[in-house]
Amino acid sequence: MSILRLSILGVLLAAASLRAEPSPAEQQVLSAIKSPDLSVVHLWAPWCSNCQAELRSGGWLKTVKDNPQVKFYFVSVWNNGEDGRAMLQKFQIADQPNVTIVADPGPRKGDNKIKQFAGMPLSWIPTTWIYKGGDLRYALNYGEVHFDVLQQFLEDSKSEWSHKGEPPIASH
Repeated sequence: MSILRLSILGVLLAAASLRAEPSPAEQQVLSAIKSPDLSVVHLWAPWCSNCQAELRSGGWLKTVKDNPQVKFYFVSVWNNGEDGRAMLQKFQIADQPNVTIVADPGPRKGDNKIKQFAGMPLSWIPTTWIYKGGDLRYALNYGEVHFDVLQQFLEDSKSEWSHKGEPPIASH
């Protein structure tokens, strides 16, 4: 009977660990994306060659500057709690007024690295999400972003996405 109790206790402890509290970075982002304005959450790390390529292209700086009404959250993940601010400063992003830099405290390697952030799956960086009013509008979950596409997604996300007033589709 005690083996059964220990087994049940082990299962309960394992399940509880899967529902850990959000990190301070997640809490900050979850609060921010509820804004009625557009928010871009960019998950990245300074050691990631794809992330470096995005920065070197100048696309992030241009996008941030061209969209002053959009809030950009650069969230460093899998980077042992370091925020990567020095690299963002090198590319003139860190000091832009519409940029916030945060770091997830999670480890970089192994089975313990985070596999989701703010309730969304995280399997690759860079990853970029666009929110409006707490609603996810677009998720670019795998690889480098094409900045003309990102700009189009930002433009599209400004709309209310309503089809009110349009004629219904006729059914036969």
